[in-house]
Amino acid sequence: MNRPATLTKEQATRYRGHLSLCEIDLAGQQRLAASRVLIVGAGGLGSPVSLYLAAAGVGTIGILDADTVSLSNLQRQIIHTTPDIGRLKVESAAGKMRAINPEVTVIPYPERLTPDNAGELMKDYDLIIDCTDNLPTRLLINDTCIRLGLPMVFGAVSRFSGQVFTHVPGSACYRCIFDPDSASPDADIPCALNGILNAVVGVIGSLQATEALKLLVGTGDALVNRILTFDAVTMQFNVFALNPIEDCICQHC
Repeated sequence: MNRPATLTKEQATRYRGHLSLCEIDLAGQQRLAASRVLIVGAGGLGSPVSLYLAAAGVGTIGILDADTVSLSNLQRQIIHTTPDIGRLKVESAAGKMRAINPEVTVIPYPERLTPDNAGELMKDYDLIIDCTDNLPTRLLINDTCIRLGLPMVFGAVSRFSGQVFTHVPGSACYRCIFDPDSASPDADIPCALNGILNAVVGVIGSLQATEALKLLVGTGDALVNRILTFDAVTMQFNVFALNPIEDCICQHC
């Protein structure tokens, strides 16, 4: 989507909430309209991320997921509804995104991210949002973003807790925080088996969307070299400083 010189009357009404913020205003809304974001995962985290980015007016949104909607998804994947059972998640999500904002361009990718296609799929986007739920895909997203020099917003949830952080070129990456060789055996158990309070997914996904919009607009302090954790049992948020590991790939690309 080209950056509009001015907004139509309808756009001014639609984006009034953003235009009233001096940190966004017209220039920021124009940047959102010109932005391209790829969301990897159309499930629990991808649901709020997709809806908020579409509603915000992000010009082009790619959404990648090979799965279909199942009944057990509906407890937490709020972009999908009961009539969507059996549909491709990306088609279901794209329909909701276009319904909430027909001005945005939504590109569904009904496929899995692999080492063979990751670079080609991600290279034309300004920002990647990791909404996946398994270690190999997270590492693939991380490593491809580093190789291409792309920023990334990461989110993860389990049971009553979640985490968010942002990587930009040169900052701490996923490998600096989570050592794949020492990962807990439970780290890769899907939410459906390990359990998840559905609203926790909404909290973390909303925080990912917030990070993405701040990065695209160029305002505020992103969670760069910091990780935010949320515990729904105690209702506590914590932010911890991160130090890039000297011999990590993120420091040598």
